[in-house]
Amino acid sequence: MDVWALVMFGALVAVLMLGYPVAFTLGAVAMTFGGIFLGWDFFALLPLRIWGIITNVELLAVPLFVFMGVLLERSGIAEELLETMGLLFGRINGGLAASIVVVGALLAATTGVVGATVVTMGIIALPAMIKHGYQAELASGTIAASGTLGQIIPPSVILILLGDMIGVPVGQLFMAAVIPGLVLVALFIVFILLYAWWRPAHAPRIKIENMSQSGDASLGRRVISGLVPPLALVLAVLGSIFFGVASPNESAAVGVFGAMVLAALHRRMTLAALKEALHQTTNLTSMVFLILVGATAFGLVFRGMGGDVLVEEIMTALPGGVWGFLAVSMLLIFVLGFFLDFLEICFIVVPILAPIADVLGINLLWFAILIAMNLQTSFLTPPFGFSLFYLKATAPPEVKIGHIYRGIMPFVAIQLLALGLLMIFPALALWLPQWMDRMSGL
Repeated sequence: MDVWALVMFGALVAVLMLGYPVAFTLGAVAMTFGGIFLGWDFFALLPLRIWGIITNVELLAVPLFVFMGVLLERSGIAEELLETMGLLFGRINGGLAASIVVVGALLAATTGVVGATVVTMGIIALPAMIKHGYQAELASGTIAASGTLGQIIPPSVILILLGDMIGVPVGQLFMAAVIPGLVLVALFIVFILLYAWWRPAHAPRIKIENMSQSGDASLGRRVISGLVPPLALVLAVLGSIFFGVASPNESAAVGVFGAMVLAALHRRMTLAALKEALHQTTNLTSMVFLILVGATAFGLVFRGMGGDVLVEEIMTALPGGVWGFLAVSMLLIFVLGFFLDFLEICFIVVPILAPIADVLGINLLWFAILIAMNLQTSFLTPPFGFSLFYLKATAPPEVKIGHIYRGIMPFVAIQLLALGLLMIFPALALWLPQWMDRMSGL
């Protein structure tokens, strides 16, 4: 029967690649194989599992952070950030592209919604970069990669879900993700500046007067008005978690309040905008929880058929011990990212791998950050990288899908480099949580 559990996994992947809805595919495959091999009485356990999901207090942070991100998308904060950073860095070759990476990091730390970030920067920044003579590949790759930073830089929805899947406190995950996220931002910027130095014609300097619509405002005032609000929101959300003032759920509520204040200050807090933000939040949250319910049914049947024991035996028998397991599991997640969404991988694969990592004595906090860094590449890897589709939908006609595919290749390589550094140096993820614990006297 345990071999049939692997057949069930293969059938799930095959049906998902045919394009059927994820949540219903998970449930249908689970019911089919469970009904055949375990009998219908086995599903008497399923309502208890679903009730456990519904009553999980930590998952309340998901709709709150999504709502905060949707509100900020409409607050005008991205436009101000892009123009301000362009004023600061546009005087050097590659400066505009580097500024977009910084903006992507700041938006990731305030919104955490990849689609919203890529679409917003694609609409605002991509035409400006093409207009100023940037190579289409570099421009599109920079925007697509910068938009995915919301996967690793907290507050991130995927970190909340991974915390629930693996059993690691979300606050600890947020702290562990800070340094790896900053390392990835630094690697992106270094690559852009080196490429601009090597090929200055592909990333030229820009004329500052073309970047600003209000030349009468001083640079200092522009920097303050553009950078202070998002930085204050980051401090309110993440600082309240890191210093033990608030739980992730409470900090998410603080973030929603701050996003509403920023939207009101930008005169975007209208009833119509609020309704649209609530509608999008409901849609996305419902999708996440439906997938979670379907994944719970699939996981219940997979374990009932002995699939988890078989996978554990296979993975623990790999040559190389812990490192063999890490290499194979990271390769599996990376390859699946070419074809599956990050939510599907999180809900299907992670519950299988996490218990094995625990048995092998791997630090689960570090393992969760490795997975989060790896899952980030799924947004950029063709043929189903969602950031590529988001960007193509908003790109000017002269930017073709081929430009986008070629443009993201070096950034995917950089993400794999960051993943390798994180595997070699676990302290990149573990130092900050351990330091905060020592500061708290734990």
